[in-house]
Formats: sequence, C-alpha cells, structure tokens
Amino acid sequence: MNARTLRRAALVAGAAVVVRHALRRRVKNSPLWPLPALEEPVSGRPRARALRLRVTGHERIADGVVQLRLEGRDLPAWRPGAHLDLVLPSGLIRQYSLCGDPEDTSSYTVATRLIPVADGGRGGSAEVHEQLAEGDEIEVRGPRNRFPLDTAAPAHLFVAGGIGITPVLPMLRDLEARGAAWTLLYAGRGLASMPFLEELAKLDRQRGRVTVVAEDRDGRPDLAAALDATAPGTAVYCCGPEGLMTAVEELLPTGRELHLERFTPRNSADGNGPFEVELRRSGTIVHVPADTTVLAALRPEVPGLAYSCEQGFCGTCQQRVVEGDIDHRDELLTDAERDGSMLICVSRCRGERLVLDL
Repeated sequence: MNARTLRRAALVAGAAVVVRHALRRRVKNSPLWPLPALEEPVSGRPRARALRLRVTGHERIADGVVQLRLEGRDLPAWRPGAHLDLVLPSGLIRQYSLCGDPEDTSSYTVATRLIPVADGGRGGSAEVHEQLAEGDEIEVRGPRNRFPLDTAAPAHLFVAGGIGITPVLPMLRDLEARGAAWTLLYAGRGLASMPFLEELAKLDRQRGRVTVVAEDRDGRPDLAAALDATAPGTAVYCCGPEGLMTAVEELLPTGRELHLERFTPRNSADGNGPFEVELRRSGTIVHVPADTTVLAALRPEVPGLAYSCEQGFCGTCQQRVVEGDIDHRDELLTDAERDGSMLICVSRCRGERLVLDL
C-alpha cells in the first residue's frame, strides 16, 4: 500500500470517527432525533428480561381451568404473590400468577381459566387452552410481584374468587410452613370449576380454616361475617372478580390492612369523560371520547405506538406526561413513575387536557 492510499484511508477513518461522535452527541441531546428534544423523554417502558421456556405440562385441573408447567434452567427466584408475563405465540401478552413451588428453580407453574370471546375474553386464555401444547416453547418475562405476602402480620385472611386462588395458594403453603395464623374464604360458581380443592383440604387438616362457598350450592359468600371475624392488625388478601374486590374494600373493618391483586383495569370513581391530548412534539391535538382509550385515539395519529396487553399491566405503552392531571388506572407503575407518566391503554385525564411527550 503506497503513501497516498494510506493518507486517504486515514482521512476516511478520521471522518467516520468525527461523524460517529457528532451523531452520539445529537442522539444524547434528543433520543428521538430528528424530533425536537424535551427534558428526559420517555417512549415506553423497558421490557423485563425475557426467557424461553418449554411447556412440559398442559393439564386440565378443573372445568375451564388449565395448568401449565414451564421448564427451564436456573430460573429467577420468586416469592408468593408473584406473576409472569406470558408472550403467547400470537404476540398477545397475558399475566398469570405463579402457583407452584418457589424453591423449584427448574420450572414455573401457572393456571388460567378459559374466558370465551363471547363472554368478554380477549383471546389470550383461548390461545393457552386451545393452541399451546406440551413441547411448545414460549417467551416469559418476570417474575414480578405487586402482591407480596406480609409474613410479619399477626394473622391473615384470604378471600379468593375463582381463578383468584392461584396467587393465594403459595401464600398458604408459606404461612403453614411458618406455623402462622391464616384463614381462607374461597368462592366459585361451582365445585367442579374450582381448582386446588384437594390441596386446600390437606393444608387445612380439618382445622376449619378453609371455607369453600360454591354459588350453585351455597349461594353467595358472607363477606361481612368473614371480615368482621378478623382481629385488628389482620392482613386481608383478596384476588378475584372486580365485584368481589370492591365488596371487600367497602366492608373492610378499620384496623385491617387490605392487599388486592387485579388483572383487569381499576374502576375509577371519576368515571369516563371526554378530553383532549396534545402531542407536544408535533403539536397535534387529538380528541379522546368518553368510550375510547388514549391509546386507541392516538394510534391513527401515531401508528408506531408500542402497546401490548391493553390492561395496564405490561407497561409497554408508558408515555411521559408534560402537562395535565392524570387519572391513573393501572396496577403497575410506582408512585415515582406515576409522577409524570401514564399507561395510555387504561389511564385517562381528570380534567380536559393532557400534553404528552410525543
């Protein structure tokens, strides 16, 4: 290689370095360049580390309920109350509580009830029941825990409705191993549709701590009596249909600590009203009707918006709010994260206008 060629190569390499450094500075100043920069822009919540696990068990354990065993190696640890995000083959993301043994680092166990689309299902449970099979591989994110067990409480009352028993079961095993005080009120439409009844009977050991209420046999559970029987300081855990959790909230005596696990968006006392959203970066104004989510209203204007669960649990659609009073309806964001951002698939505006960093 002659001197002229060497000089030319050196000039090209030097120019590339200069351009690379300039681009890095530009992107640092505005991560969404060439759009204008705003202070600390946010464009969606980073995804948790994903795992590829194999379905080694697909078992029907009650009418309309399937249990999955997902196997891997050296899986992340979890504690009672944790759940997984399952990324289904269709791309749907659904959240399911872990109901197996936290000491088992080779597998995770979850259970899901089939909710037909005709009954309000959105396709996730049908895919798990009808399309997943042993031998399939599936992407899993988590575990995450927003429903942790308070082992320091002097006593525990669990109220589970239907498939809401899944996060409760590992809690009962943990407390029983500790010799702690607990009681369970387990309600469902019928005994045939209620999973884990045999294991619950073994945990109870005929001590009368488990009350099973099948609606087709016993009518509705007496929530007031169960709650009134608790002593001050009791930790009350509830997971199940929204109506059940709302009733427990309303009937809870003072001096009890309530813990809820939701897998549907939280109802808001403010209701749904229309408002407008300004997209600060483009200046576009979007009207959000009372019966439409922010996500649905924005998608025609911003087709590439990231979203997945549309239930306020996965965090994919998190966006920064520059101005406005947010009506948070998710079950994911921390208090710090709620100060200036929202999940646009479920949360709304308390007033008439929001300004988003979009």
